Amino acid sequence: MISVEPGPQFGMPWPGGQVAALAERSGIAAVCTGDFVDNDAYSVLAEMVDRTSTAQVGTGIAYAFARTPYAHAAAIRTLHSKASGRLFLGLGAGARTINRDWFGVQPDHPVGRMVDLAGATRAWLQAGEGSRVKYDGHYYHIDAKVQAPVLGRLDVPILFAAFNTRMAAAAARHADGLIGHGLFTASWWDNIVRPVVDRAAAESERDAWAEHGWLITAVDDDNPNRAVLDARRMIGFYLTVRTYDPFIAHHGWTRSVDNVREAFARGDMDRFTAAVSDDMVEAIAVCGNTSQARSQLARRLAEGSVARDLVYLAAPSFLVSARRKARYAANSLALLSDG
Repeated sequence: MISVEPGPQFGMPWPGGQVAALAERSGIAAVCTGDFVDNDAYSVLAEMVDRTSTAQVGTGIAYAFARTPYAHAAAIRTLHSKASGRLFLGLGAGARTINRDWFGVQPDHPVGRMVDLAGATRAWLQAGEGSRVKYDGHYYHIDAKVQAPVLGRLDVPILFAAFNTRMAAAAARHADGLIGHGLFTASWWDNIVRPVVDRAAAESERDAWAEHGWLITAVDDDNPNRAVLDARRMIGFYLTVRTYDPFIAHHGWTRSVDNVREAFARGDMDRFTAAVSDDMVEAIAVCGNTSQARSQLARRLAEGSVARDLVYLAAPSFLVSARRKARYAANSLALLSDG
């Protein structure tokens, strides 16, 4: 596995079997997948298990409340026999409107619900053979006697996707790690997220902790300007979500983001793209040609603006074809070598 001492290892969102094989040979430590209307996390995770042999594999993230704790645990148990010791479960609360309008579930108290769902999921994962599966929380109550010898304790790490402080603190107290968003900057990691995590972890006396994070990465020596454009659009698309308003205010980007959102609402993609400032791109993404991206990544590692343990080199997905995403994924492997 690749590791930049004393820095992180590297992973990537699932790039397909062909690129994944190359990625494993290049030293990629993990691959992850997530949920969307055309991408079921656990279906893709099954493909990842079959098409990899050494990399960690997991959800980064699965929508937490789209499934019951039983469903999350059953999916992991199904795959465990083929990927023992390689699985992790990353859960994300999702936006309020997604929970309410897509899944038809209550969108209130996402932090409390996430903590409870993780506890109930862990109860299913850690139940011993022949034992009763019990969990009594505020939102989930389980008292199951499974009349078949199919259980047995699985110690699969559960990580929370956390953007703001309350979820980050909950991750430190109740999960095995945190997955940082692709927007995270040095300032957001160091001044907002990590202090909260450190305090909460100290209070709960946790030993093991994993810090994962996405990094928007678009590398193309043949068309570096297009790579920068795609990274810029990905940033803009993320910033249309009002959940991230504290992050925007923290960086003093409110006026620029107002322009991003206004252009996006009108469908004016040229203005939308132009409204994403150069300093946003510099603070958030790694993009351009290989030389530029390698220099940017080195700076990001030095300033601590990437996750400490595992960094997902994530190709932009907004208005980017599957073919171009695979190209970006393959090109990003050059960043793991010395050139």
